[in-house]
Amino acid sequence: MNKSAEILQEIAGLSIEQSLELLINRFPGKVVFSSSFGWEDQVISHIIFSNKLPVKVFTLETGRLFPETYYVWNRTIEKYGVPVHAYYPNTEAVERMVSVNGPSSFYESVENRKECCGIRKVEPLKRALAGNSLWITGIRAEQSINREDMNAVEWDESNQLHKFHPIFDWSLEQVKAFIKENNIPYNPLHDKGFPSIGCAPCTRAVKEGEDFRAGRWWWEDQNKKECGLHSS
Repeated sequence: MNKSAEILQEIAGLSIEQSLELLINRFPGKVVFSSSFGWEDQVISHIIFSNKLPVKVFTLETGRLFPETYYVWNRTIEKYGVPVHAYYPNTEAVERMVSVNGPSSFYESVENRKECCGIRKVEPLKRALAGNSLWITGIRAEQSINREDMNAVEWDESNQLHKFHPIFDWSLEQVKAFIKENNIPYNPLHDKGFPSIGCAPCTRAVKEGEDFRAGRWWWEDQNKKECGLHSS
């Protein structure tokens, strides 16, 4: 049995809070949580901050976020009084990409879009994760086809650490009910048909009946809609 499977077995039957405490004790000072301030991430932030768990919470400030995302970022800090650490892309890399390809090159090809995601998200993420042992995420199984075969705990080969998805088995209805019950700040774009919110130029509202992530990189093939953050 590999280590991720062992951890998954250890936390079986535990609450999210109990699971987090167990993992924090296993990897002291080396547990981080990445938030994009979406529904799922706000649930986990609430659990971490309300229980005063020693987990560093960070976000990737791509430079292309919605104003509404900055709004909920501020609201979150105001409510809990805890910092959310920002990681920015390398300035020279952004300047070079935009100078050569223009500010909207990501619409032209999958390769260009992945280059943009790589510079604005993947490289800053690697800096944020460096030296840590456990990465907490807000991934849920029903969010995309590519995530149905994942487990709540898994090994991330690319970043050389374990990943834990505390609400992996939650439905969207459970997420929304938890937010309402605990009066948690959330992105107002969710109420306008945006279930998944990323950079402003690459995110649109979804139509009734469309897939959860249909609004992300909508001009691309449905099965290619990952930015590289969760490549194992």
